[in-house]
Amino acid sequence: MALSGRTGPPHGPAFPPHDAELRAAARHVARRRFLTVTAAAAALAFTTNLPARGAFAAPRLDTARLADDPFTLGVASGDPLPDSVLLWTRLAPVPFAPDGGLGQQRVEVSWEVALDEYFAVVVQRGTALALPEYGHSVRVDVRGLAPGSRYHYRFRTGAWISPAGRTRTAPPAGDDTSSLRLAAVACQAYHDGYYTAHRHLAQEDVDVVFHLGDYLYEYAVDSAGGARGYTDVVLPDVFNRETTTLTDYRMRYSLYKSDPDLRDVHAAHPFVVTWDDHETENNYAGAADENGSDPAQFLARRAAAYRAYWENQPLRADQLPQGPDAQLFRRLHWGTLAQFDLLDTRQYRSDQAYGDTSHVPGPESDDPARTLTGDAQERWLLDGWGASTALWNVMPQQVCFSQRRMDLNAEAKVSMDAWDGYRASRGRLVAGAKAAGVGNWLVLTGDVHVAYAFDIKDDFDDPGSATLGTELTCSSVASGRDGSARPANWDTYMRANPHLRFYDGRRGYVRVELGRETARADYRVVPVVTTPGAAVSTAASFVTEAGSPGLTPV
Repeated sequence: MALSGRTGPPHGPAFPPHDAELRAAARHVARRRFLTVTAAAAALAFTTNLPARGAFAAPRLDTARLADDPFTLGVASGDPLPDSVLLWTRLAPVPFAPDGGLGQQRVEVSWEVALDEYFAVVVQRGTALALPEYGHSVRVDVRGLAPGSRYHYRFRTGAWISPAGRTRTAPPAGDDTSSLRLAAVACQAYHDGYYTAHRHLAQEDVDVVFHLGDYLYEYAVDSAGGARGYTDVVLPDVFNRETTTLTDYRMRYSLYKSDPDLRDVHAAHPFVVTWDDHETENNYAGAADENGSDPAQFLARRAAAYRAYWENQPLRADQLPQGPDAQLFRRLHWGTLAQFDLLDTRQYRSDQAYGDTSHVPGPESDDPARTLTGDAQERWLLDGWGASTALWNVMPQQVCFSQRRMDLNAEAKVSMDAWDGYRASRGRLVAGAKAAGVGNWLVLTGDVHVAYAFDIKDDFDDPGSATLGTELTCSSVASGRDGSARPANWDTYMRANPHLRFYDGRRGYVRVELGRETARADYRVVPVVTTPGAAVSTAASFVTEAGSPGLTPV
């Protein structure tokens, strides 16, 4: 990733009050008098790397003295492989305290994996350390499991036992498994409403859940929880500000994970996660934030956000950030049925064109040097398609891939934050998919707080051109508050975009079943999220046939 920024020493305080390791990075860069983005990144990578001294110097907690339940943030599992799955928890007996109530002590935690929910047949067990350097998060990469199998897991420390979680492994490599049930979710602004969609998703019979970004929002949450309008709970003032520091981000995850519906859906299914913008800051692009801050200053914030994200998600050590950098794009398989290429469309992208306003495409946005993925990720994706032997090639990512004209003018405005603002980058992927012979291409998308179903066209301006794949956009869990089946721009969007087959503005998720003959998508919606307890229904269902791209209503 190529970075650029101003050179020379900072003038006045270059950084807001960050946590100790980030302030140290700022002092280091300022002292050496080369405040470039690259120098800042190097310093941050050094100071926010794996714990060294502290990991061994921190005193060990006598867990027999734990008076309060440390498993208040629940459990999770993720990234299932044929022989392993990643298990996660984070200890926080006082979840809204900056240190979770554990100070700088390290805590030993035991774990076990069983074939049954009663843990009568335990197949693996062990211990792990919860280190203060990582917010007392615990992750265990359990290996040696049987492929294509379901398991139950839990953690224990002192007299306390965590809630039990359910997970599963992927089928064996090369296995011609016949089906996979998945769900895709995104955008869960705590202050916009309840996680009713998660409550229903926890009851669905799915094998894995893909979270496509905006798991967290950096915006302030008032004492009543925003649109939740609490009358029996008063949230601490610490949440009523925007997140900028490592402590801020850690505590905001504590708030989000205090939600019982979010805890339940994590315990019910393994998750595969990728981030979008709000886990760090709205609509950031690479080292540029939306306020035009000094890139080095923003990278300090990005380092804090990335580290807190890793601490609070079921991610393996390969995704551990090195300062403000983390390789989140990765590839998973489900036998020969599906290959999943998870993208990161924030960390490496060129800055949005035309000031990130809705705009007619032009020379600035269509510059062929612009990228949404970065060169390395683009090559990785195209090479992966070329080597794929899967029936379905699924691309979980963040922002709308298909063209989305926003008005009926001959030259219509489009979003500069989505792939429409990076048409050369999208064109390279379309050409790469065609060259690789990707016949069953399925794009999963979040970000926009509505549900869309698109036919991916060879030429979006020619409705008669070949259909190359399908894009399913999953609406939001809560972001946008209560929605409506037909937003005000529904008619305009449907007329302006003939390849848009479905548009619904309610909250929810998309459930997908991949088979050898077809893929079926069910759009599951709830009518309200500002009050809890709404029922779920299916707004629409579509099928696309293997070998014959295009959506058919059912």
